[in-house]
Amino acid sequence: MKAKVTVTLKNGVLDPQGKAIEGALKSFGLEGIGSVRQGKVFDIEVDTADKARAEALLKQACEKLLANTVVENYKVEVLA
Repeated sequence: MKAKVTVTLKNGVLDPQGKAIEGALKSFGLEGIGSVRQGKVFDIEVDTADKARAEALLKQACEKLLANTVVENYKVEVLA
C-alpha cells in the first residue's frame, strides 16, 4: 500500500523557515501571500494489504520518529 504522511508545526509554534519563505516570495513581487508555514511530506510504501494495519503502523512511525509530537501535528493518508 502507498501512503502519505504530512507533518506540520502546531498552531502557535514559531516557524522561522516559513517566515523566510514568505519574505522571499514577497521580494519576488508576489503580493497577496498572507503567511506561509512549512512542513514535511513523506511518501511511504507499506507491506500490507490491510488498511487499518497500515494506518496503525504509520501512526507508530510518526509517534516514534517522523514527527516531534510536542511541536508538530501529523496526518496519515493511506492511498491504495
